[in-house]
Amino acid sequence: MSSPIPPATPPGKPLPASNPSRQNHSPPGVRASWRPDLQASLVVFVVALPLSLGIAVASGAPVAAGLLAAVVGGIVAGALGGAPLQVSGPAAGLTVIVANLINSYGWRTTCLITAAAGLLQILLGLGRVARASLAVSPAIVHGMLGGIGLTIVLGQIHVVLGGTAESHAWENIKDIPRAILDPHSGATVVGLVTIAVILLWPRLPEAVPGALRRMPAYLVAVVVGTAFAGIAGFDVPRVDLPASLFDAVALPELPDHDWSGVILGIVTVAIVASVESLLSAVAVDQLATSRGWRGPRVNLDRELIGQGSANLLSGVIGGLPVTGVIVRSSTNVAAGARTRSSAILHGVWMLGFALFLGFAVEWIPLAALAGLLVVVGMRLVNISHLRHVRRHGELPVYAVTLAGVVGLDLLKGVGLGLLTALVLVLRRVLWSSVHLRRDGELWQVEVEGTLSFLALPRLARVLARIPAGAPVSIELIVDYLDHAVYDHLRGWCANHEASGGSVQIDEIGRVWLGRADLSQRRRSVVPHLPRWFAPWSQWQDSPSTQDAPSAQNSSSTADVPAASGTSAGSVTTASSTSLTGTRTTSETDAAGAAAGTTGAPPAEDQVPSGAQAQAELDHVGTIMVGVREFHRRAAPLLRDTFDGLAAAQQPGALFLTCADSRIVPNILTSSGPGDLFTVRNVGNIVPRSAAASSGAASQLIIGRPAGHGTGMARGRGMAAGVGIGAATGPPPSVPFSTELSVTAAVDYAVEVLQVPAIVVCGHSSCGAMKALLAGSGPLDSALAGWLAHAAASLTRTPPPGTEHLAPVERLGRANVAQQLENLREQPTVRRALEAGSLRLVGMYFDIADARISVLDQVSGRFVDPADAHTPLTPPRLQALG
Repeated sequence: MSSPIPPATPPGKPLPASNPSRQNHSPPGVRASWRPDLQASLVVFVVALPLSLGIAVASGAPVAAGLLAAVVGGIVAGALGGAPLQVSGPAAGLTVIVANLINSYGWRTTCLITAAAGLLQILLGLGRVARASLAVSPAIVHGMLGGIGLTIVLGQIHVVLGGTAESHAWENIKDIPRAILDPHSGATVVGLVTIAVILLWPRLPEAVPGALRRMPAYLVAVVVGTAFAGIAGFDVPRVDLPASLFDAVALPELPDHDWSGVILGIVTVAIVASVESLLSAVAVDQLATSRGWRGPRVNLDRELIGQGSANLLSGVIGGLPVTGVIVRSSTNVAAGARTRSSAILHGVWMLGFALFLGFAVEWIPLAALAGLLVVVGMRLVNISHLRHVRRHGELPVYAVTLAGVVGLDLLKGVGLGLLTALVLVLRRVLWSSVHLRRDGELWQVEVEGTLSFLALPRLARVLARIPAGAPVSIELIVDYLDHAVYDHLRGWCANHEASGGSVQIDEIGRVWLGRADLSQRRRSVVPHLPRWFAPWSQWQDSPSTQDAPSAQNSSSTADVPAASGTSAGSVTTASSTSLTGTRTTSETDAAGAAAGTTGAPPAEDQVPSGAQAQAELDHVGTIMVGVREFHRRAAPLLRDTFDGLAAAQQPGALFLTCADSRIVPNILTSSGPGDLFTVRNVGNIVPRSAAASSGAASQLIIGRPAGHGTGMARGRGMAAGVGIGAATGPPPSVPFSTELSVTAAVDYAVEVLQVPAIVVCGHSSCGAMKALLAGSGPLDSALAGWLAHAAASLTRTPPPGTEHLAPVERLGRANVAQQLENLREQPTVRRALEAGSLRLVGMYFDIADARISVLDQVSGRFVDPADAHTPLTPPRLQALG
């Protein structure tokens, strides 16, 4: 749905002040205010500081490595990345990977792996493959993060309990009972206090000052835990930081063994960091857009280059791997950041803290950081993501990935998740549903999905349950049917027919049996549309479309001769002539036919054969098949909708259009039950008042121009001087009426239903307009009396821009404009218009182009709805008036 177009500012009035939350955050060539970015950068800094320290501790890396990574991530990735509001730094998602690399190769070799992974990221970004990295199931990503979170929790809970974390999750799980039963020191109290503050801080009562409540819970928890440990005098292990940040710089070194493991580590860090950063970038972009941000959209390839540059530098100077972090980024957006300056400034504050206030970090107990990491790890198991995964049927992928990461290691867990996802995809591709149900004497087999040889045993078991000689309906909704299933179905049908039964095959979608074996008349027509949209001719077979050699053989599709050696059973299509017929091939409009304008009779060689004529008589059967299809398919989907409409209706518009069979209002407006109050008649005509209508009828019948327009009277109209039936002398008796049914419908819609809009919709090649323009036909017919209500359309000047069109098309558009004027004469409509509660809309549907134009009541032209001068304001139908 397009966004509403705001009305133009009246001349001489100042522009309204824009909503700060909706301002353009970084438009090209315009510098935004620095104050919001400064404020946001400070908020992100206080959030990122404890997280950077905690992640370094959890990874087994030097604490300063977390600060270095935060500085580089903020400044380098913030300046070079393609996601302006994303904040980068050390992330919990890489904690397990980095810890394993440090245990296997040492810290300086891990720095080499980080730098090489950054170089690989840059190459991937230059190769423009960033979007390809998103082709990973979110269930795998969330399962991986959940597994990492549980691993962090299992390790840091030992630190909170006063012990040390083991290298593997299983060992940490086994040692938890002993750690709980062992005597606890002050570290346990500090850790629990930290956890409690983080969990309770967002739930502070309103009585607490807002400035205090807005402080980040992570920072407050670490400060409270540190202060509590100092006041209580606990002798607990604390953070160890070098005297100078420059002393923490550790240049990478080459490994002395196992290059294959190092290469695998490089690829692992690069892929995990890239996927996490790009997913975070997309999420942050969506979050910022939902909050009114109108800056440049995310550039994933540039973001990958920025992340790679940050990792390259971070690895060279001895920092942790860097990724885009959703916690910091969402905090940045919530704090009101407008440009990438906030992320860069956050890195500057981090650098200043590390250089000038680094000594304060040494006061922080490790138990306080461990408590913080326990909460961070628990939050990596995101319950909302788990609900989404379950809703999409990918819970097994999530569970396998999470269990694999925790029980084995990250690479094996992700590999198992990928394998599980592939198995599910194959199952969905090869899946087929086979159901058998009985409806009276008829046995119905419904098959949906992919019918391959894998589904053949189940299909054979279902078909074997059908008794011999019973009538059978087989419904195939399959996208693939292999040769094994085709042979089995054909053989089963032949055997069932031989036993005296009948088989009816209905293929919805792609045709397999009908195309492969024309001799047995298993035929279907591939629908181009869903059946509730498509004409009957696209999905119901008829003798006129079958390839029978003669009328004798085509006279009945319900009794097709069986193959040699079989009994009197029959195989038919889903729509045999006992249930359906064929649509007539004539395109003549009903109104034109009634007016005698259908043209010459068909040529002798075009006269339908006996079978076709018989089929044309069975339109009731065609309707019944359509009703049955509605009951089977559409009704279950719409039952709740109809249940809500059972007591009352509240339509959005009165839709007045022609009775032509080619006009389907709900399709033209993409509407459904309860949306439109529809009135249809020949020519989409609104009768005028009785006095005006009687005068128009008299003038029209005796050959004088009617109506109040000047077009026809001055030789510029549709058919100057031509009426329904030019004659002299007094008019004959014409069955003329004011057609109170239309007026009553309008009054009911406006006064009782209180519709906000009335739409008058004409269409091309209208039979009523042809009859009105030709002026032929019996003068005493009911059609002539009805069309007299449209007499004013003949004298109306055609709308601008229609000069190149055929007369009937100009008249059809003029008639829409005229009927809108007729509506304005109705007292009920006039009062509603004066009250501002009703809008009038003129539409015209070009059948050949399947295109709708709207009458722009400012210019008088029929234009594309998007080009109408009237601003679009909800409801949409009102706006088009």
